[in-house]
Amino acid sequence: MSDSVSSRVGSEQVQASNPGSDDVAGGSPTVRRRRLARKLRELREATNLTSDQATKKAGFSRGKLTRMERNEWMLPDPEDIAKLLDVYEVTDPEMREAYMTLARQSRQKGWWVGYKDVLGNGAYVGLETEAGTIRTVETLLIPGLLQTESYARAVIRGHGVTDEETILRRVEARMLRKQILARPDAPKLWAIVDEAALLKVTPDLTDQLQHLLDVQRPNLRIQVLPNRLGPHAVMPGGFTILDFADDPSVVYLESSGLNTLFLEEDDDIKQHELLYDYAQSAALSVDDSREFIRGVLNSLT
Repeated sequence: MSDSVSSRVGSEQVQASNPGSDDVAGGSPTVRRRRLARKLRELREATNLTSDQATKKAGFSRGKLTRMERNEWMLPDPEDIAKLLDVYEVTDPEMREAYMTLARQSRQKGWWVGYKDVLGNGAYVGLETEAGTIRTVETLLIPGLLQTESYARAVIRGHGVTDEETILRRVEARMLRKQILARPDAPKLWAIVDEAALLKVTPDLTDQLQHLLDVQRPNLRIQVLPNRLGPHAVMPGGFTILDFADDPSVVYLESSGLNTLFLEEDDDIKQHELLYDYAQSAALSVDDSREFIRGVLNSLT
């Protein structure tokens, strides 16, 4: 955090790391819940039971299992998980314990819960926290993980937020998100930024551009999509692809405010991976992008 703001069916694949999820660097209960939902569906399908059949055997109310398998839950009940393991005839003690541990970890709270008023349910942050690779294309703004405090404040104000306490808390949350880049197991961040985002006048734009030059490290790659390309395939909006070591990828689309859309179908993932590959091939190289950013910065000073 900046100084001013600081005031994945086998037990070996039902992996659960250290449950210390309250730490910014800890495992994410959001990812755990998503993994558990997927594993329960895979267990049911492996036993050739329909959702209705499994629901009846477990004694669940209508629709409950469907909601569980769709990850439409917040606090998975370990008793429900135990019932399903019985229904699916999971008898191996180690495998059962792996599922139960995953269920318990799914109930924990990430740091973002404390910012529910400005982050909503924090679903994106919960996923971002445990992503191994973050591939993002931004056409209008500097990506959130690369924003300075001042730039973030200006962007939030630009979204029509006027309450100073709300602005402060949103900036705090954004700065906390950035801590994942400093972890020993930091994710790879591959950011493609449209030239227009670099030219958008904001307070302390020079500091923001200098930050883009200073922040680059082995796990971080920034490329610029120059205006000379004209209209391109990823216009008008950007997107983010979150890749995980033990779970399927997710595509995240943000419309406005707290409104978000997550895409998890294979076709959607492949489509956006093609878009990302297009943008990456059209963008300047990492080195040329640095020089481009430096040129923009020099023109402002």
